[in-house]
Amino acid sequence: MLAENFNTATKSGTFGGTLLVLLFQIQWSSLANTAVIAAVGAATSFFVSMGLRWIARCWLKRFKD
Repeated sequence: MLAENFNTATKSGTFGGTLLVLLFQIQWSSLANTAVIAAVGAATSFFVSMGLRWIARCWLKRFKD
């Protein structure tokens, strides 16, 4: 029932205010650092997966022949 009483302006104001507060709380240097670390982690994970896949194929091919 309470959700039906909120009009669009109230919803927009609440959402906008919350977003604005979160925007000012973000430390941009920490965000950039986190993004770089995440990219390095993703690239490392990808290359390790590809390497293990290659090793597994070579190993299975050896036993198949």
